[in-house]
Amino acid sequence: MNLIGEHIDYNGGYVFPAALSLGIYGALRFRSDNLIQLKSTNTSLEVSVDLKKPIAFNEEDRWANYPKGVIKQLLDDGYSLKGCDILVSGNLPDGAGLSSSAALLVLIAFMLRYAGGETTIDKVELAKFCQQVENRFMGVNCGIMDQFSVAMGKQDHAILLDCDTLQYKYTPFVLGEYSLVIMNTNKKRELADSKYNQRRSECETVLGIIREHRQVVSLCQVSFEDVEKYVKDDVLQRRARHVISENRRVLLAVELLSQGDIIGFANLMTQSHISLKNDYEVTGLELDTIVECALKRAGCIGARMTGAGFGGCAIALVATDQLEAFTVTVNQEYEQKTGLKPDFYVARISDGVKAIACSG
Repeated sequence: MNLIGEHIDYNGGYVFPAALSLGIYGALRFRSDNLIQLKSTNTSLEVSVDLKKPIAFNEEDRWANYPKGVIKQLLDDGYSLKGCDILVSGNLPDGAGLSSSAALLVLIAFMLRYAGGETTIDKVELAKFCQQVENRFMGVNCGIMDQFSVAMGKQDHAILLDCDTLQYKYTPFVLGEYSLVIMNTNKKRELADSKYNQRRSECETVLGIIREHRQVVSLCQVSFEDVEKYVKDDVLQRRARHVISENRRVLLAVELLSQGDIIGFANLMTQSHISLKNDYEVTGLELDTIVECALKRAGCIGARMTGAGFGGCAIALVATDQLEAFTVTVNQEYEQKTGLKPDFYVARISDGVKAIACSG
């Protein structure tokens, strides 16, 4: 989950994600044939992959296309895979903007390589590999942030990540008397079908315009003055304004957290949501409603959408001793206004992908 810095990863700036205690577990056992059987406790759909036959995306395979993409890419890269049964089970809401696709990709890639004898895996390279699968096989033009945070997460720390260079550093994320609440609008979004690719194209258009006048590597290197001077279209100006201001908010957020200023960080969260609503236009009725409901409640010091938008989840910082009243009242008001019943999760910041020792 990204704490702040939305729609920045593909614009070459800084993001501030963390891995959650919510996630997906996987188990693998080898078979004596060339089949990889994919099964999940969360759905009845089972899919079989023949390692000796061409592997292609199939709409009917739904969730299993992610493991299929990993398998195909590993084979294309020269890995030797064996037949096996793979079972996955998750408590991560699907289509909620909590990086469920990235979690599944990283998990499957890690499992297959670990089971193949790689006990030491370069997790930065693992993240890059999984981004490649989502770009090429799934057809989603996503950035690196989701895969990176799932692969590189560290308990009680967020990651300041430069998406342009992949340089990173861990920052302690200590909330004291507050809790991090994930608010699922239960308005599902499908990233490949959303306006995500359109927003990315708009940013590339702005960058192209700026490059006609001066040399820049990414949109996050552009100044407000450059945008006002060279970009005449109002929509493109607003897209760029969000990217530039959000990138600055990330750096300020890390500074404030290092000083223990949770209130200041929470204010940045709210500013981020306003920018995503007005300048980047990726929120929508459900996300705006649940954030507005949250901000009116006692004990809530900041809230924002997280993820690509167009549904999914928002996050809020809430006084721990007011959590019960917060969830009850936000639930009632949100359901009255949207007709949807939200879900709430009090999240912990956890490790990324890892092998877990099992007994029995």
